Amino acid sequence: MIDSYGRTITYLRLSVTELCNLRCRYCMPEDGICKKSHEQMLTEEEMICAVRAAAGLGIRKLRITGGEPLVKKNILSLCRKAVQVPGITEVCLTTNATLLPELAAPLKEAGVKRINISLDTLNEEKYRYITRRGDLSQALSGIEAAVSAGFDKIKINAVLIGGFNEEEIPALAELTRKYSADVRFIELMPMYDGGEFGPDAYIPCERVKEVLPDLQELDPDGGVAKLYTLPGAMGNIGLISPLSRHFCGSCNRIRITADGRIKPCLHREAEYSIKGLKEEQMAEQIRLAIERKPQWHGELSAKQRSCAGRTMNQIGG
Repeated sequence: MIDSYGRTITYLRLSVTELCNLRCRYCMPEDGICKKSHEQMLTEEEMICAVRAAAGLGIRKLRITGGEPLVKKNILSLCRKAVQVPGITEVCLTTNATLLPELAAPLKEAGVKRINISLDTLNEEKYRYITRRGDLSQALSGIEAAVSAGFDKIKINAVLIGGFNEEEIPALAELTRKYSADVRFIELMPMYDGGEFGPDAYIPCERVKEVLPDLQELDPDGGVAKLYTLPGAMGNIGLISPLSRHFCGSCNRIRITADGRIKPCLHREAEYSIKGLKEEQMAEQIRLAIERKPQWHGELSAKQRSCAGRTMNQIGG
């Protein structure tokens, strides 16, 4: 389906839970969130129904997100059913990797083709700080398990935070030499504000190019990241710049939250409910959301906060 600005919408990010086993400081409050009742959340049947409705409108790529999607008990069943939806050509999943040691192989068997892993630091103390409770060794074991499982693509996402992990850019980039995986540096987005990060935390992706002068630019692959590679690396370096160089003009995605709200734009408040609807009604709501997808999300900076209206774990990372 084509929106009112001529963008072809082919990508759905479906959040399956708001819950997470970590508490990353830029994503959610330290004490978590007020857990909603089962009646407020999409059921497995409703999620697959929404995927079918979206596929009928031209959605081809599905990314399963959270919260942390691997804390959901029926995650493997969801993946298996999503893979079987006619029209869906690729099912991917984003995770913090701490539960991948047990689930990487089953996810691959369920049909998940690609895995994105969130990892902001390779320092154990800093990892515990940024996640408030995480164990770096679990995340690293998860990466190893993903590599062993043989996914078509593994991407490691690091949020750039000035004063926190800026000096780790070379070490994180070196992961592309250690693994056949991409490392993507993402500018910190001004969404959840727990008072943790001041203006200096918002550094542009251009800093990565300054720190890594050996980067060689690659042709774009149709995604939002500008691609580079290091000499001798097995994977690529991606730079994602939602603040310094937004990519709204080529945005091809919509989101559905775990409580059944379509968000045509991550950083806008507009939402369209599908909870409790039949497939045909869901399709109409998805169509409406795509038609009303805004041209861009508006200015984002340390001073200009996102208008998303929710924390990231409530929307889907």
